[in-house]
Amino acid sequence: MSKSKGFISEFKQFIARGNVLDLAVGVIIGGAFSAITNSLVNDIINPVLGIFAGGNSALSNLSFTVPGGGEVMVGSFLNAVLNFLIMAFAVFCLVKAVNSLHRKKEAAPPAPPKPSNEEVLLTEIRDLLKEKT
Repeated sequence: MSKSKGFISEFKQFIARGNVLDLAVGVIIGGAFSAITNSLVNDIINPVLGIFAGGNSALSNLSFTVPGGGEVMVGSFLNAVLNFLIMAFAVFCLVKAVNSLHRKKEAAPPAPPKPSNEEVLLTEIRDLLKEKT
């Protein structure tokens, strides 16, 4: 029983860490942002690009028939690429903002301490002895 209690308490401690909670919040927000990105691509960008793709109302309808009875869904692939690029750009901007905040928080390393009076005198003596030889 003590091993299972130790395992459970260790698991509770792991879950209570801030990193795990931050990760959970990030996943939830990422899912919501993914829905927004999908809507942007499917409802706004695709119809505009569909006009240039040959009269399709949406880019996702763009496909080519392959000899033998198959279809190559180029539009669906382009949708996935656009979604990825928008998500990657948003994550890049977020990471860049967080990194700039961390750089501001980091203090410059402290200057080396000034030598004591004894060290200054010993340095002068050493330099004088070097000059004489």
